[in-house]
Amino acid sequence: MSIRTFTKASDGIDPNLVPKRVLRSGDLLPAVGLGTFGSDRFSAEDIADAVVGAAEIGYRHFDCASVYGNEKNIGEAFRSIMDGGLKREELWITSKVWNNMHGEGDVLKSCKQSLKDLQVDYLDLYLVHWPFPNFHAPGCDVDSRSPDAKPYIHENFMKTWRQMEELVELGLVRNIGTSNTTIAKMKLILRDAKIKPAVNEMELHPHFQQKEFFDFLKANDVQPIGFTPIGSPTRPDRDKTENDTVDIEDPVVLEIAKNHNVHPAVICIKWAVQRGQTPIPFSVRKNEYLSNLECSVIDPLTEDEMTALANLNKNCRLIKGQVFLWKEDQDWTALWDLDGEITPP
Repeated sequence: MSIRTFTKASDGIDPNLVPKRVLRSGDLLPAVGLGTFGSDRFSAEDIADAVVGAAEIGYRHFDCASVYGNEKNIGEAFRSIMDGGLKREELWITSKVWNNMHGEGDVLKSCKQSLKDLQVDYLDLYLVHWPFPNFHAPGCDVDSRSPDAKPYIHENFMKTWRQMEELVELGLVRNIGTSNTTIAKMKLILRDAKIKPAVNEMELHPHFQQKEFFDFLKANDVQPIGFTPIGSPTRPDRDKTENDTVDIEDPVVLEIAKNHNVHPAVICIKWAVQRGQTPIPFSVRKNEYLSNLECSVIDPLTEDEMTALANLNKNCRLIKGQVFLWKEDQDWTALWDLDGEITPP
């Protein structure tokens, strides 16, 4: 594949101006990252090109995952970026272990494959992508169920987590974290982990603020990383339901965007950064990923605007995770421990 040559852009943002989150290890996580899940709408080549373009205009944080199926392409992008003059230590690279690689020895195998594909010798952050070991075919319908699907079993998850801790001890990974978990699960993980999660990656946008979980994480020194920060308008059609709401069409968001003379998506990113989470918006278009980064360093929202946005929560989860259910007759809410207790087998 042909990868563009990396050249720093004259109209970019100084990466040193982008806010940083201090993780429990002391490492500094850039407060805006580029997501690389291309949904069903963008090719691996499109995304790799966007990674180089984003680095050219000042991005240093890139959120990857083995299941996205594009890490080899992104590895070529990282090679171009580093050949173009950026040092490896200037980049923050995240990847994730997928659900079918939770078994003994599989986490190390998965991490080594990501390192090879991404063409780096260590990862800044490695996440357990979902707390369920339930594999499903990429692109399958939301009604699909694996016959081998299992509920969250804490003892089994901790066996996976021990392997994550070993990656840190081996020097392959600097920080480890969770993704798509809940307060009930996180309480147990924090209790039993030798190396506690540095982050939890989770759905966060104005219509789905997860305030109780957000506050719990901050109180326990776990940095929230927010995916779908603008409400994921390009998420796969299979993930859309008739009751979903659209953040960037909310009248309050539109009014604030008008006051700042920006796209409504920019207001969602500003809100996320100022609230204290780390958004990882995805785009392959330069004007979009440039404005998503730029908005973290200029023209902050006022206190009144932040208050208005804080009042927009509609508890509208967009990424429901139906394919990870372990029983035919279950509702997707079984994945999210809504009553504060882990859903029993």
